[in-house]
Amino acid sequence: MTEIKLKQVRKSYGEVEVLHGIDLTVESGEFCVFVGPSGCGKSTLLRIIAGLDDVTSGAIEIDGEAVNNVSASARGLAMVFQSYALYPHMSVYKNMAFGLENSKMPKAEIDRRVRDAAEMLQITDYLDRRPKALSGGQRQRVAIGRAIVREPKAFLLDEPLSNLDAELRVTMRKELAALHASIGDTMIYVTHDQTEAMTLADKIVVLQDGRIEQTGAPLDLYNNPQNAFVAGFIGSPRMNLIEVTANKATEGWTLSAANLSVPVPEIAGLTDGMRCTLGIRPEHLRVSTDDTGHMTCKVAFTEQLGGETYLYCDVEGLPQITVHQPGQLPVVKGQQLALNFDLSEMHLFDADGQVIVNRVAG
Repeated sequence: MTEIKLKQVRKSYGEVEVLHGIDLTVESGEFCVFVGPSGCGKSTLLRIIAGLDDVTSGAIEIDGEAVNNVSASARGLAMVFQSYALYPHMSVYKNMAFGLENSKMPKAEIDRRVRDAAEMLQITDYLDRRPKALSGGQRQRVAIGRAIVREPKAFLLDEPLSNLDAELRVTMRKELAALHASIGDTMIYVTHDQTEAMTLADKIVVLQDGRIEQTGAPLDLYNNPQNAFVAGFIGSPRMNLIEVTANKATEGWTLSAANLSVPVPEIAGLTDGMRCTLGIRPEHLRVSTDDTGHMTCKVAFTEQLGGETYLYCDVEGLPQITVHQPGQLPVVKGQQLALNFDLSEMHLFDADGQVIVNRVAG
């Protein structure tokens, strides 16, 4: 297994700097996911690790050895692309064996590796077919199999599931997780889909504008975001973020905005009249049963999914509020609701978006 370390990695295209001093260690055997919005630099960072792009400055180390001047082919890494990149005129077997044949590996060893990988990925029955005769999921398995047969130091996967339909993506996520558990190799995976990040990763690296915003285990980022960007990006549906004003009165502190008024305990760093951002996840809002609550709203849209209900609610002067409730909720468009906030699950961020406290009343 392989450790990959980045030290102050910067990348510029002319005058435009796209990576701004990235420091990161991917531990041996770790499934590390780079996630962030389009254009945040995650694919560029992966290509730099692979050796497909050069760094402007900084160092890349693989198992303690600097590889800045080592070619992509000599780094011992295997990359799986979004587009599969299969040879259309070759069979599945030949696609998987091609790189090994070019390295002059003995035929018996090539055959063993191809058939072992095919069995692991459940594509043995397709070895004689060409890519055009395969489904999208089968083609992706072939692309992954072609990487596996190389027995690389680490796997690099660049949005490998983005061309698949929703149901197949779920299936392939499970298979990738099982594959990592089986072979135990270091994997770095790029996606803009935070659901993939949450379900696959040992460690998530959240990127924005070429900088790392936060690194940690999925639930750590979900429960303890260090800034409003991470809070809003990790989680589906996203956290509700509401600009509020802190008010101190004789009866205690409140956070208020429009018709919202939430009582909170005294919080270090909070001052009277301070503008900040309150974060509350959709599952931590409750519909009041007696028409009294911390906020009143009007239902704009509902999603009744049988086992759960999503409400999208309008409040004048505030962004739309999303509520997630288990089970079936008899609510209709246009209905007025009162919402209560779970005070132990609120987050508070300062004017710069940096966390003041996670779990305000926890």
